[in-house]
Amino acid sequence: MHQITGKTLLGFLLALTTAVLWGVLPIALKILLEVVTANTITAIRFLAAAVIVGVWLGFRGKLPTLVLLKRPKLAVLLAISIVGLLLNYILYLTGLDRLSAETAQTVIQLAPFLMMLGGIWIFKERLLLWQKIGAWTLVTGLLMFFNERLLTLIAQASSETLGVLLVIAAAVTWAAYALAQKQLLVNYSSKQIMYLIYFAGALAFIPVSDLQPLATFSTLQWGLLLFCCLNTVVAYGAFAEALHHWEASKVSAVLAITPLITIGSAKLLAWIWPELVRAQELNGWSLVGACLVVAGSALTALAPQFVQYRAARKVRKLQRDVL
Repeated sequence: MHQITGKTLLGFLLALTTAVLWGVLPIALKILLEVVTANTITAIRFLAAAVIVGVWLGFRGKLPTLVLLKRPKLAVLLAISIVGLLLNYILYLTGLDRLSAETAQTVIQLAPFLMMLGGIWIFKERLLLWQKIGAWTLVTGLLMFFNERLLTLIAQASSETLGVLLVIAAAVTWAAYALAQKQLLVNYSSKQIMYLIYFAGALAFIPVSDLQPLATFSTLQWGLLLFCCLNTVVAYGAFAEALHHWEASKVSAVLAITPLITIGSAKLLAWIWPELVRAQELNGWSLVGACLVVAGSALTALAPQFVQYRAARKVRKLQRDVL
């Protein structure tokens, strides 16, 4: 069993770095989607990540061996991981093309919640009281976030409706990837798994990408594309390193603030570059809803910690009574 180092501040800073990178990412992607297709962005991100992670693993002699994949169970799990994350990337980008960055990043918060439900269904994990409260808080927050747009989303088959459905589908496929990867970690490191996924993603998306728009890219657009490519590797690397130093539930709780970072970043960038970034006009109910989504996601992640804390307090009380 993996033992964390207990370096709380380092773990927190790494988790916060991941949250900031993931929070700003949809804004950069949204700008790029105006000039290049979702398939092309995804292909380039996967190719860059495969090269960077592949070189890193190669220098350390840790490139994954495929011999283990002769076991049918491992092959199936890897296939689920690959298909799950590839679909997550393209569904999220396609949905983002129809939504604001703020809306997409709020809806995708369903992903860890769906992973929790998957763990309960597949691994027969117990749903704790605080997880139930967190789940209801998250769902309530999503409904409040859309408030006056909710009836329009349901009653009319608009572009925004399709965008929301695509991002929900992206959350489902991410949950499938995460649950399968959890089982693969017994035989492969997280970097080895990600390398195989990046490599497969590059092979899958390069043939269906359109590279012609790259010839007319401005310096800013190249910078944004480079940022998105590095974000793929650095964010996941910081996330994995955070788990090495800090409890997974606490890391997840920090990552829950990602939608608020997206909302705040969009407002700031729209003020600095109004011709480049358009922030979504959110009313008070939407902002409260976004905060509830964050609170629900964090509460769901921290629920096991609450149970452990209460159990530890009971043990200490019994020890004091005995003494």
